[in-house]
Amino acid sequence: MPPPHASSRRRPGDRVSVLLPLPLAGAYEYRVPDGLAAEPGDFVVVPLGARETAGVVWGAATGDVAEEKLKTISRPLEAPPLPEVSRRFVDWVAAYTVHAAGAVLKMAIGVPGALHAPKPVVAYALNPEPPDIRMTPARRRVLRVLAEGPPRPATEVAREAGTSPSVVRGLAAAGAISAADVPAGPVVGVPDWRRPGLALSPTQAAAAEDLRGKTERGGFAVTLLDGVPGAGKTEVYFQAVAEALKQGRQTLVLLPEIALTVQWLARFRARFGAAPVEWHSDLTPAQRRTAWRAVAEGRARVVVGARSALFLPFPELGLIVVDEEHDTAYKQEDGVVYNARDMGVVRARLGAIPIVLVSATPSLETVVNVGRGRYASVHLPDRHAGAALPEVSLVDMRRDTPPRGRWISPVLCAALERTLGGGGQAMLFLNRRGYAPLTLCRRCGHRLQCPRCTAWLVEHRRTGRLQCHHCGYAVRLPGRCPSCEAEESFAACGPGVERLAEEVDALFPGVRHAIAASDTIPGPRAAADLVRRIEDHDIDLVIGTQIVAKGYHFPLLTLVGVVDGDLGLGGGDLRAAERMYALLYQVAGRAGRAQRAGRVLVQTYMPEHPVMAALVSGDRDRFLEAEAAVRERAGMPPFGRLVALIVSGRDEGAVDEAARCLRRAAPRSQGVDVLGPAPAPIARLRGRHRRRLLLKAGKQVNVQPLVRRWLAAAKTPGTVRIQVDVDPYSFL
Repeated sequence: MPPPHASSRRRPGDRVSVLLPLPLAGAYEYRVPDGLAAEPGDFVVVPLGARETAGVVWGAATGDVAEEKLKTISRPLEAPPLPEVSRRFVDWVAAYTVHAAGAVLKMAIGVPGALHAPKPVVAYALNPEPPDIRMTPARRRVLRVLAEGPPRPATEVAREAGTSPSVVRGLAAAGAISAADVPAGPVVGVPDWRRPGLALSPTQAAAAEDLRGKTERGGFAVTLLDGVPGAGKTEVYFQAVAEALKQGRQTLVLLPEIALTVQWLARFRARFGAAPVEWHSDLTPAQRRTAWRAVAEGRARVVVGARSALFLPFPELGLIVVDEEHDTAYKQEDGVVYNARDMGVVRARLGAIPIVLVSATPSLETVVNVGRGRYASVHLPDRHAGAALPEVSLVDMRRDTPPRGRWISPVLCAALERTLGGGGQAMLFLNRRGYAPLTLCRRCGHRLQCPRCTAWLVEHRRTGRLQCHHCGYAVRLPGRCPSCEAEESFAACGPGVERLAEEVDALFPGVRHAIAASDTIPGPRAAADLVRRIEDHDIDLVIGTQIVAKGYHFPLLTLVGVVDGDLGLGGGDLRAAERMYALLYQVAGRAGRAQRAGRVLVQTYMPEHPVMAALVSGDRDRFLEAEAAVRERAGMPPFGRLVALIVSGRDEGAVDEAARCLRRAAPRSQGVDVLGPAPAPIARLRGRHRRRLLLKAGKQVNVQPLVRRWLAAAKTPGTVRIQVDVDPYSFL
């Protein structure tokens, strides 16, 4: 049956429900004014208290509001209507995540300025009978450019003519060319699906044909594209993108990291002759307005973006690709808490379109769905062009101990010396930003902690500051200890990538190295510069965090050294082993991706750990089977359900009372357990005290109604915030 908001056209005088992009209980009722026929999906401006706000007509009203209290829609907005499938998606995500539909709608609108029609563009064209004016070389180039094409803006003409916009405007003032307002035209290129792609191996071609056929036929289908690092997965799913373009449909490609777009964009332009539309947090507000409008109007045929791109208002979406589908960056932890991979599958089902999940280390959730026949799978077992997978070896740090104050073992040091001496490139991987994760006083042991979070301050020696990686608080290293007042007594404990770079300078003087971390690569431009320098061999050694662990292809990179392979294996996180295996496997996959053989050395104090054994043996499937067996016995995801409730507030007493109130009101159903409340591992974050409760249930339990009733039954103060996290990934 059709969704409740897919009602017939509303006439003047009728009532409609309007959903506002605010965390409110539901849609509000409004009267349709004379001269306006409001349809579901229309963007309108409505009064809300003493102000006006934009909203979306969601359907027929319930009629619960008294006539004298009913307000009237102020005016329509000049924006394409929100597609019916997008409205159903908003409702579905809100219901699943136990969040207000208006909060989800806010993500779909993206940027409010896009709801207003763009201003006309001033374009210039040749006059049929230009006056006799003084000519210069720059003026001649401008006239030549305008003679060969349609009217264009001054900046575009000037760029092509190799001059400044003032020359164009000067010609207009002289009467040689004329200016006119024209509608803002397409700002995106049109990818050409007819352009040939790279030659594919028989295995690649079979996988590509499978994906292409599903895209051509349409209909909901989930396919895992599973291939080793360097297997050419991107070129394979490009065949499906080409088919979607051929069918006149839009495509969405999700990537977990902004920095990953650099080489991906280059491959896309080489394959399709035009750039896709980008959507991520590094865009300016103007760029976001332009991109949102291009998607809503159907001009953006291919979009590549971060997780929030999933909520863009695609009118003709025909294919979704989730690259690196295992990556935890797809989990949104603030605001509306959701997993973009899982919600991508829902969006594909609602739109009756195929979705491709791509990974060399697929998540256990995806592997189980493949095993149960819910998802299909195509496999690429070999690297492209015959390149061999790297050899992975463990360095037992209990036996091969580095000198005091050093972190690179003698074995890894020797391997680096051979690689760099032979003209190759190497990578040192340490998933820890900054110089040192902990700074303490040598005299009294005082540790420097964030005043707003339960977290140690991380030293960033390059900027001369101590920083909290949770809230951003930063301060200079104090001259004396605040506890014992000893001067110059602080010592850095443990290594970060900056400290590793310092050690490299001491071991290999003159070696050209670069640090690759989120604070040194703040956006795509910095990432593009780093990639260019590595590809041009201006850099011998990359020292990086997880930002360089996946997606990149550097032909000269033959050695990868993992400095601390045990980092992340502890802490009680149910996905710790799976996540660490995926990260280390992806890091290892950066080595030997061309004709040169690759080698990976993993420093560890736990060589007997299943993650380490799986890395050395290369038996990923056996590791995942063992991991699945452990989770199934414990009733943990993907074989059970978890819902976290995080209670937070400025007043610790109010937070504790609210948490106890939630505990008293907790569901008491068979097969449902509630754990907590307990202080969160990060018990204070950004000045807010935090307590956690965890609902654990069987896979068959519909947890959302339970949670809604639970929240409704608990009477908590308004000063306390309760965040619901269905299917939690973080337990901090």
